[in-house]
Amino acid sequence: MIFRGTFEHALDAKHRLTVPAKYRAALAGGVVLALTPEIEAGSTRSLAIWPAEAFEEYAAQAMADANPLSPRARKMQRTIHNNAFDLELDSANRLMIPARAMVFAGLEKDVVVAGSGPCLEVWDRTAYYDYNDAALAEFPEITASLDNTD
Repeated sequence: MIFRGTFEHALDAKHRLTVPAKYRAALAGGVVLALTPEIEAGSTRSLAIWPAEAFEEYAAQAMADANPLSPRARKMQRTIHNNAFDLELDSANRLMIPARAMVFAGLEKDVVVAGSGPCLEVWDRTAYYDYNDAALAEFPEITASLDNTD
């Protein structure tokens, strides 16, 4: 499944997020909530919601060319898996976001759930719109840089 679109939501007092209706079936078999690996220093952080099987593929791809005995590879593997949470939708189609994940992503009440291809991302609403506005401003430059036909 490809996740796309942007949805505004509010977390309840228990930090539960209602999953957008169009994605509930895709997540009914189990969910992995993971911290996103932001590449740029100072980047806004978010959380990723993966169908369980898709997260396993993602983690395997991330480690595919790494020497499993390398200290950096072990650190990467620990970071990916130690900061992932196995969750299930409750009867009201909500996910409980762990406190540690809330702090990592700077989440409070108002959030955006954004489709990001193989997963959904959960952002602080203000941070998301700031990030998205900046990304849209760079979009022509980014697309031009990908025009490598060598």
